[in-house]
Parts: sequence; structure tokens; C-alpha cells
Amino acid sequence: MKQTSILLIIFTLFTSSIFGQITGRIVESPTEAPLEYATAALYSTSDQSLVTGVITLEDGSFSIDNIGKGNYYLEASFMGYETKTIQSITVIKRSIPVSVGTIALAINSDELDEVLVKAKKSAVINKIDRQVYSASTFQNTQGGSATDIVRNLPSVTINSQGEINVRGDQGFVLLINGKPIQGSPSDFLNQIPANAIERVEMITAPSAKYDPEGKSGLMNIITKKGALNGSFAQINVNAGLPSIENYDNKANTQRYGIDGIYNIKKDKWNISLGASYQRKDISGRREGFVYTIVDGVYTEFPSDGERSFDEENYSGRFTVDFTPNKNNDFSLGFYAGKRDKARTADIIYNNQAYPVGDEDNKIFELTYLNENLRIRRGDFILGSLDYTHLFKNTSTLSGSVLYEFTQLGGPTTNQNLNYPDTENLIQDEYNTNDNPLNGFRTQIDYTLKPFSFGTLETGYQFRTLNNRGDFYYGRRYDYDDDFERVDMFSSDIDLKRNIHSGYVQLTGAKDKWEYAAGLRLEILDRELMLADKAGTTEETLYYNYEKLFPSAQLQYNINESTALKTSYSKRVDRPSAFKLNPFREREHSETLEQGDKNLLPEFTDLVELGITKKLGKSNSLFATAYFKHVENLVNRVNKVYDGPPIDPQDPRFDNVVLDRIYSNVGTGQSLGVEFGANFNLTEKWTNFLGANIYNFKIDGEYDGKIIKGNATQYSFNLNSSYDFTDTATLQFTFNYLSERKTAQGEDSRFYSPNLSFKKSFLENRLVATLQWQNMDMGLLNTNEQRITTSEPNSFFTTTNYVYEVDMVMLNLSYTFRNTKNKSKFIDSEFGKKEF
Repeated sequence: MKQTSILLIIFTLFTSSIFGQITGRIVESPTEAPLEYATAALYSTSDQSLVTGVITLEDGSFSIDNIGKGNYYLEASFMGYETKTIQSITVIKRSIPVSVGTIALAINSDELDEVLVKAKKSAVINKIDRQVYSASTFQNTQGGSATDIVRNLPSVTINSQGEINVRGDQGFVLLINGKPIQGSPSDFLNQIPANAIERVEMITAPSAKYDPEGKSGLMNIITKKGALNGSFAQINVNAGLPSIENYDNKANTQRYGIDGIYNIKKDKWNISLGASYQRKDISGRREGFVYTIVDGVYTEFPSDGERSFDEENYSGRFTVDFTPNKNNDFSLGFYAGKRDKARTADIIYNNQAYPVGDEDNKIFELTYLNENLRIRRGDFILGSLDYTHLFKNTSTLSGSVLYEFTQLGGPTTNQNLNYPDTENLIQDEYNTNDNPLNGFRTQIDYTLKPFSFGTLETGYQFRTLNNRGDFYYGRRYDYDDDFERVDMFSSDIDLKRNIHSGYVQLTGAKDKWEYAAGLRLEILDRELMLADKAGTTEETLYYNYEKLFPSAQLQYNINESTALKTSYSKRVDRPSAFKLNPFREREHSETLEQGDKNLLPEFTDLVELGITKKLGKSNSLFATAYFKHVENLVNRVNKVYDGPPIDPQDPRFDNVVLDRIYSNVGTGQSLGVEFGANFNLTEKWTNFLGANIYNFKIDGEYDGKIIKGNATQYSFNLNSSYDFTDTATLQFTFNYLSERKTAQGEDSRFYSPNLSFKKSFLENRLVATLQWQNMDMGLLNTNEQRITTSEPNSFFTTTNYVYEVDMVMLNLSYTFRNTKNKSKFIDSEFGKKEF
């Protein structure tokens, strides 16, 4: 035993004297943002043979261990960036590690129009686990919100109701600078100014180090922040011309806003401030027809009238980064916003009922005006604190805490008035719908010193959520009366959810291969308290699981211009309090909404196979085929209301109401392909085309009825820009969503063409953008969508939503700057994260 120990000591001393270590960090130039998954390849100087290679960590660092004595050179590379070679690297022994310092890679000049002045980036850069889209590509979004940017991405569609889908599903998680948001993604995206966004990352098959929530993956919004010493400020104002089209709405639309950014960076400190105000109104109409058949009675209720939106958003953000030395980094951030979105639906109904097949024998006829005002709030506060420590052996330890408060919901007023004598009140109803959410997350991550086979990462996360719902529903029949509570529509709910999770992740590279694999264990405890306002029903339900969520990514770089990759990820969609609420909620005259207290999470298995390719000097494309299998698929199912009388004093309303119920209905499968292409037809004419086509199958049942469907759907987004001069650009965008088959019907196609002209003045400090949104000119059916559902011998409903077209906006942006390197401080000066 003693001899063995002596031999081991001798071997250790011997190997430590002949093997060395090379460390460094790869970043983007000139932003100094770290490049994760960049490649550091080490070559022998004597015969130019490849010795080994590694890929960088999230902070851009790398370490190549167990290198023998000798002379080497290193190549740092990343797809879309120019390769840089570090010559004359000499390894003596392990006790004297060799550091090559920070290696800055510039974006490939083939993908730029003018390298130093304009810094025009490629629309998309592909990484092993994500696509990264530059916000500056989409100039028509200036003065708008993050929603206007993401609608241009290949995998994203937005329909007439403002629902955001990724690869056909609403189940995606929004990250703000890497921080997960537990509230509504659409609410947050509508409040983030487009001018404050640097880029958007689509991570459709995330690794195990990310929370597994979201069956369509993650959308990470990266906001702007200065990366060079100096100060930077930008102010943007926008205003819309009066509406061109007339929709007979009561009030005129108002569209204007202002937002600003201020950033100062000085050595160890980086402070950023931002604020915005936006008023965004949309005019429109709704044309509908519904019939029901209940107990042999046919009841129809065609409708027509105003459906418009008034929206106000306020938001502010503050971050401060402190880096006392190269081994420690602190970051504190706050983000808050206030949102009110009022949907006005003043609809005239012409109801009539008669026995089936006996139209002349009317049971009743009723014409009335339904004045419905639904206000939805999106007030929120986010606060985060992060710390990262870099050890001498290049291991890293990081920790973070995040708190979120979001005020969801808002009141709904619903008045049924006699028509045309609208002074005569039939019903006056009111719903509170207060739905606050409190969320807390803490996380700790540790990255081990790189091994020869790759880098190991591990971490632990705790998340907690408390989502309450206070639903009071009142009704009166005279304006002088007090509202009386309607028990069947009034309830209290309280959703509490605690999640403990831990992960281990391996990333590495060898020769032309890059790989990553991980496993995450998640333990969930869910408690749901339910109570009706009458006090007759009160119960608490519990649900929990312990599940493993594996992930894997593999990429093969055929050459400098072509790469193949494949990935697998297991995901989960946890139901919200809204979808778990089993008490009916009356939103307007003809619809009730209801959840399922026993709703199970959706579990998704996703497999991808993709290729990225550079074509010639300045063209490129990527294509990703994917297969998605969903268990416990949640679907919204419509059926004729069959509960107790809605209004005991007026039974005419019982047969003119549909129940919309969220329920697990079975399994769903999607098989599709998405692709994106940069193609420059001339030196001044650049184009980006993104598309997604997929086949969706549903196999399940609800309420004893079989639900099956099989349909192919597609969408595409075109972005085409022509540079007349270095300071004048015309851009055309076109967003198209095909017809979509649903479990009980179909949604029609939906599209929107837009045109913008951007002109720069005063050495690019002043930029004016004139926008023509939702182009129509009376020749198209822009911004219009029909939604139809039906059940044989039960009900039929079709509604055409017609929203405002030919909207003209003007956005002015002025930049103040005081930096040490003004020539590079244009579009590409902003780093990776805000907080």
C-alpha cells in the first residue's frame, strides 16, 4: 500500500510537470457580450494538427486542460462571426497556466453593410440551442412594443385576438434578460418598448439548466445596455394620424407615446434607466351569428356592433451592475409597469326562438343592445439580485433571487338595454375579477473547472407562486337599485405552488462535434382552495409529482458554413389559476367561461433535427424539423349551457349562452418544419423570410364525445429592406397565418402587410420613421379573422372580427452620447443583459 502511494505521488508530480492548462474568454466585438458555445480549437505549431477543442460557457470562458509541453496556436470561432487566431502559445508546466485573455470576435463582414458606421447585423444568428434575432432588423416596430417585434419571427404567430403562439401553441415561457416571468407573457410583451430591445432569443429545446415549463420552449427578451465607458441616452416619441377607416365607434382612437433610455458606464459601475408611456387604441367591429338547439327549441342570435380597444401602458426599469474585480460581479434590477386595456363590445342582438322546423310559431323575439366593457389590468413589479464569483481555477458560483407581483384581471360591466329604446334597462351586471399573483424564485448554480471531456454544471432552484382569485358577480334591474350578488358566478380561489428542482448539465466539444446533455429533477406541490360566495362549497385539492426532465443537444460542424444539429427536450405546462377555476364566469351576453379543478399539467416530448447553412457571400438559411407529443392536452371546448337558470326573472337568456370549458381532452401531436433565410438580391436590397408549417393531430374525448382532428397549417413572415442611401431605408413586412382547424371548427386566415420609411439626420443621431400599418386601401381583408365552432344538432357559432386598417404612425428617435469610441457606439454597442 505504501509503495502504491509513493508511485501515485511520483506520477502526480510527473504529470503536473508535463501537462499544462490554457484559459481564456471569447466575447462579441465591440459589445464585449460573452459568446456562449463559441469554439476554442488548439493546434500544434509544428504540423498544424488539431490537438483538442472546447466550447465556451455562458460567460464566454473556456479552459483547455492536460496539454503537453510545446508550442501551439488557438483558433476562436463562432458561426456568423469572423474567426480569430492567437499565435505563439507556449506551454511549460501546469503550475504556470497560460491565459490568452479576452478574445473579441467581430460579426462576419459578409453579414454587414458597413462595418464601423452602420453595424447592420444579420436578422438571425443560429446557436446550438437557439436562434437569436436582432431587433434592429425590424424597423417597422419602432415606437411599438416587444409584441410587434416577436410577430416577425418564423415560429411565432399572433391572431386577431392578440393570442401569441409559438409553433401553434400558447404554451411558452417568457424570460426578461434570462429571468422567468410567471404572469401573462402577452401582458409583459405589450409593455416592453421595442426601442429598448437589443435582441430576441428563441430557445425551442432548452437544456436541463432551464426550468422545463413551456411546451413550446422559451422566449428570451434581451434589453439594451451600454458596454463601453461613457454615457448614452436615447429618447423616442411617436404619434398616430387620425383613423382613416370609420367603424362607427363611439370614441376616436388615440395613438401616441414616449420612451427613453439612459445608461452610464464607468469602469466598475454600469447603471441603466428606462421609462415609457404608450397609448395604443384600435377601432373595430364584430359580426356574429349563433344558434343553439335545446330540448327541441331552435334559438338564434345574430349580432353586430363595435369591438374596439383602448390601451394605456406605463413602465419603468432600473439596473445597476457592480464589478469590483474580474472575479466578482453584482447586479440589481427593478422593472415595473402599469397597464389598462379596455375592450368595448357594444353589440346589437336580434334573438328569436321557435320549435325546430316550425319557424312561424315564434316562442319569443327580442332585440337588445349589449354594452360590454371589460378592463384587463397588467400591473407588475419585478425585482432581482444576482451575484457571480469566478474562482482561480475558472470554476464559477452564481446565485440569484427574483420577486414578482402581478395584478391580473379587472372589472367587467355588462348591460342589456332594450333597443332602440336604450333608456329601458333589462339587466345590469358587474364582475370584479381580481386576480393578483405573487411569485418568488431563488437559484444557485455551480460550474466546475472544465474537464477534458467537457464542462459540468449543476444547480438548485426553488420557486413558489401564490395566485388568488376574487370573483364577485352582481346584478340589478334598475339603475337606482344596489347590485345583488349572483352566487353561481361568484367565487374565491387560491392557488399555491411550490417547486424544488436540481439539475446537472454537461457541455463539450471535440473535433467538429459540439454536445450538451442534462437531467433535471423537479418536485411539485400544488394546493388549490375553492369556495363559492354562498358558502355552500369549500374544498381544498392537492396535486404533486416528482419527475425527471432530460435534455440533449448535438451539433456537427461539417465545415465553416454548414452545421447539422439535433436535440431532445421534455417539457411541462402547469395550469394557471384561471384554467383551474371550476366556477363559471360570465364575460359577456352569450358566453360563460369555466375551468377544471382537476386539470393536469401537460407533458411534452420534443425532438428536433436542423441544419444551418451559409450560402455564398451574404446569404444564409436554417431549417428545423420537429416532432412534438403532448400528454394531458388542454383544450377549450364549447357546449350549450345546461346549468341552472342564468336569470330566474328572464328565461329568454338561458338558451343563448355557450359554456367555454378548459379540460384535459387526450393527446396531441405536431410534426412540422420551420425555416429562416437571409437573402440579399442586390447590395442594397436585403430580405429575411421565416416560415413554419406543421400538421397537428388531436385524439381524445370530452363529456363522452370523441374529439379527433388532423390538419396542416402554416405561417410566414417576410421582411424586405431597400437602402436608397446610407441614411434612408424603405422596409416592407408581411405576416400571414393560414386557416387553422380546431377541435370544434376552424379559424380563418389572418394577415397584415406593413410599410415603413426610415431617414437618419445629424450623423445618425436623429432618426425619423414613418409607418403605414395594416395596409388595406379597401382592396384586401387585412387585420380580419373569422372564428367558427359547431357541434352537430347542438350549436353553431361564427364570428368575424374586423379591426382597424391603414394606420399611419410617425416615430422620432434622438440619441445623445458621450463615449470614448464614438465610431463604434451605434447599434451594436449594447451587451447581453439588463438584469
